[in-house]
Amino acid sequence: MVTISFTLARRLFDLSDDDVRRRIAQHRPDPIDQYWVEIDGERWPVKQVMALATGLAKTDFQSQNSRRLLAKLGFAIGRGSAEIAAAPVKPSSIRSAPRPAPTVANPSADAVLVGCVKSKLPVGAQAKDLYTSDYFAKMRAYAEGSGRPWFILSAEHGLVSPDDWLEPYDCYLPEMGRDYRRTWGQKVASQLAALLGSLDGRTLDVHAGSAYVRSVREAVEPLGALVIDQLGGLSFGRRLSWYLQQGASRPELRDVVFQLRDPSGAVSLGDFLATRGEHLRFPGMYSWWVDDAGADDLSRGLGHAVGAGLVYAGLAGATRRGGSTSSSTLWERIATMHLGRRQGFSTLRWSLGSILASAHGLPAIDEVGLTQWMHAHLRVIAIPVDDPDILDDVETEILTELDPPLNLAKVSKTPLRTRLSALRKQYGGEGAGTGHGKGAAT
Repeated sequence: MVTISFTLARRLFDLSDDDVRRRIAQHRPDPIDQYWVEIDGERWPVKQVMALATGLAKTDFQSQNSRRLLAKLGFAIGRGSAEIAAAPVKPSSIRSAPRPAPTVANPSADAVLVGCVKSKLPVGAQAKDLYTSDYFAKMRAYAEGSGRPWFILSAEHGLVSPDDWLEPYDCYLPEMGRDYRRTWGQKVASQLAALLGSLDGRTLDVHAGSAYVRSVREAVEPLGALVIDQLGGLSFGRRLSWYLQQGASRPELRDVVFQLRDPSGAVSLGDFLATRGEHLRFPGMYSWWVDDAGADDLSRGLGHAVGAGLVYAGLAGATRRGGSTSSSTLWERIATMHLGRRQGFSTLRWSLGSILASAHGLPAIDEVGLTQWMHAHLRVIAIPVDDPDILDDVETEILTELDPPLNLAKVSKTPLRTRLSALRKQYGGEGAGTGHGKGAAT
């Protein structure tokens, strides 16, 4: 049984796959419009299943919330006649058919082996702490959470126990010759046998690049061991998503959510700009906060109450769905787009400008006045996040958790958001030649 904890429509749930089966048992599937979830051989609309499982109304959440959560519970998700393993991408961006990702640790593994990475501390440390990339942290979290003995595959030292002391080194297995990799694999096999005993019948769950996996497999399988490469063939981004689903990133996610929702971390826009981008030229997440007077202006423009506090959250620098890399940073997104001179380059700026134009009865957005208003009434929190490949997933989780009133994507539809959408069309017009619409920054 798989159980997950999550927040949806501002309510906390603990839900298992068995809970889902039990709660849909007395119902029949509605006609499938687009996305489906397969449960015990029968396909259901994803929102119908999530509504029955949680007791929420279908209007309280989005289809993508349902797909993400049901996938975490181990159910197959699809669209039309095809099965998908994650949020859908445009057909033109699909480079190869993705392999469905496993959802639980392999229960038969005798040990977990984690590959080393290039990013290291400049000084010696225990091996588990020497490697500094967020990707290694995710592999480590998975290995530690598996309950199995785990070791690090060091291109320099072979097999290393997590508590072994290592000095920094510059050796990366894919860059080494065939003879080195063959000898290295045999060394790893000898070290494993010394630690585990006979390798005959052993199962090794290996989390590393293909050069590491191949070298280990060629050395240990003649000795009777089985190598499992659960993530073999997956892109780097899909590997990160897999670890996110296993819960390896939950502490990091909780830290990000905590920081984004902590008002003590919000700074004035003057103080933000005074940094000149120091420590902010990285991808990440941010949240925007409004004071009492600003909240009154927003409430008047929208015709719906907006309280002082967190009103918007977004990301900068996420890997695009087609797999290409974005060069956008927190500094660029906030300083040059949100605080720029054209609402067409910023979803937030477009929304605020439309609301304020409505509040003051203006025929168009006053760009100069908008910037002055933002400096007078807004504060911002910016949190760098190491891995751009997981930012979109992290944003989905965070918007579900925080539900800021001025966000329009990845959140449930409300009367306030319906009004905001109408104002944006009135004062901008979808795709009106000013950068609006899908190209606007979040």
